Amino acid sequence: MNLNKTLDNYFLILFSVIPLTIIVGSAISLVNIILIDLSFIILMIYKKNFKFVKNKTIFYFLILYIYLIFNSFISIDYSEGVLRNLGFLRIIILFVAINYFFQDETFLKKVFKFWLIIISIVLIDVLIESFTGKNILGFGELYGQRIVSFFKDEPIVGGYLNGFYLIIIGFLLNELKDNKNYLTILFSIIFIISILLTGERSNTIRAILGISIFFLLYKNLDIKKKLTIYLSMIVLILILVFKFSYLNYRYFDQTSYKKIDQYFHLYKSGFEVFKNNKLFGVGNKNYRIATCNETKKNNKYICSTHPHQIYFEFLSEHGIIGTLIILSIFYKLIFSKILNTIRDNNYIKIGSLIYLIIVFTPIIPSGAFFTDYVLILFTINLAIFYASDKQLNIFKKIE
Repeated sequence: MNLNKTLDNYFLILFSVIPLTIIVGSAISLVNIILIDLSFIILMIYKKNFKFVKNKTIFYFLILYIYLIFNSFISIDYSEGVLRNLGFLRIIILFVAINYFFQDETFLKKVFKFWLIIISIVLIDVLIESFTGKNILGFGELYGQRIVSFFKDEPIVGGYLNGFYLIIIGFLLNELKDNKNYLTILFSIIFIISILLTGERSNTIRAILGISIFFLLYKNLDIKKKLTIYLSMIVLILILVFKFSYLNYRYFDQTSYKKIDQYFHLYKSGFEVFKNNKLFGVGNKNYRIATCNETKKNNKYICSTHPHQIYFEFLSEHGIIGTLIILSIFYKLIFSKILNTIRDNNYIKIGSLIYLIIVFTPIIPSGAFFTDYVLILFTINLAIFYASDKQLNIFKKIE
């Protein structure tokens, strides 16, 4: 009994600090994920519990993993992407571990309460930096008026908040009674304002789109109240954009034809790489090598780490065959579950689904999908999407 409690507390700590480790840095985040994975494998061996491998969800993950290993061998530079592809195994194990522990509602609630505290501190920090120019720890000067919060030298806090805010809001709506849903609505508006203040245009668009869909699907508000929420957000956004000259510059002056044209040139570069490597692409993490080494030979190439849009990234690095494999798997894992999720009243599940769908929004610029930062946020939402539902959880329903 004491051993079980000790194990629960051990894993509770590891899962609870995930948002914190992402802030501290990719190396610490990776160590934490590896600790979760190795500890979980040892636990499963001890309990002789491997029935989950028969689940179709795991089968789809394994197909994707086998494909990624194959992708390493056909890459321009094998050494460039092999560690990333082999390392995808840690993502699969993390997905399974979250399903195992989060099937316990008490465990899930404890973790989410820790996450709520961490994310709330980040929200407060963003607001402080927006008005003072520096965050709680004094960061903020390196990027001028760009908000970095605890990330110090990377303006990615908007994307970070995007990765957690929908599941946090879903958790609050599940926990609070209907007559207290105004507190969640207020918290949602604070999230949107904070992400807006970061000046991250793509993440602001995703956040507004995400929360709009979320409250559209929220069944405990009538149309009049939903319209009031939408109008309130629009008015607040416009007030802030016009009040802060920096936001006016970011969202209006910099969102010009010239800026949009820069992104479309990146997209064209990605498509050009695809045209020259139609079947399997240049290989995961090989886009930089393909473009930077060939810019003199092909003036349509733009030297960059990735084409800044998920579909052009898939096409250029994985070709038509690899892209079809990846998208088919994500269709089975995510998009095929949309109708059942909409009918549900599980708002954690709905929040995570909306985040996952918005990741695949066309046109909007995005970070490289298979990087640690983006992939961890995606996996957390995907795992919680499954773990929080008794029918989808791979330990609740063995197919």
